Amino acid sequence: MSTLEKIQSLAKVAEERERWRAEGRTVALANGVFDLLHVGHVRYLEGARALADVLVVAVNSDASTRAYKGPGRPYIPEGERAELVAALACTDRVIVFDESNVRVIIRALKPDVHVKGTDYTPDSIPEADEVRAYGGRTAVSGDPKDHSTTDLARRLGREGSG
Repeated sequence: MSTLEKIQSLAKVAEERERWRAEGRTVALANGVFDLLHVGHVRYLEGARALADVLVVAVNSDASTRAYKGPGRPYIPEGERAELVAALACTDRVIVFDESNVRVIIRALKPDVHVKGTDYTPDSIPEADEVRAYGGRTAVSGDPKDHSTTDLARRLGREGSG
């Protein structure tokens, strides 16, 4: 499957989810902005993929990123961020979403495991109650929060101003 074919609507991925379930395949859901893709993102997503047979990644839309991160973000448009995430070997499907959280996606896909980065614990994941309600589980993956888009942008700004 090509990179662009991995980017699909929630409705299409929900249909595929039924097929994966019938095949006995487990599904992990990870989500984030993925602005200025860096090694922390890669480690998070590879860790999430190791927890299931299929990895679906929900990428915040430009509008939801602005609401979450502020008016100066994202740096990279949603279509390009989704394409970069889809290009990773560990990623099976990508969904772009407008909501402030992934509850709608969780309800539609009922992933076996919902995975967040190491700035969370399994109990502090905001959607944990939604996942537990149908018998799913939450997990944390990736390296310690030693990498961030904000820090990278600051470094780039300093280098560009001299």
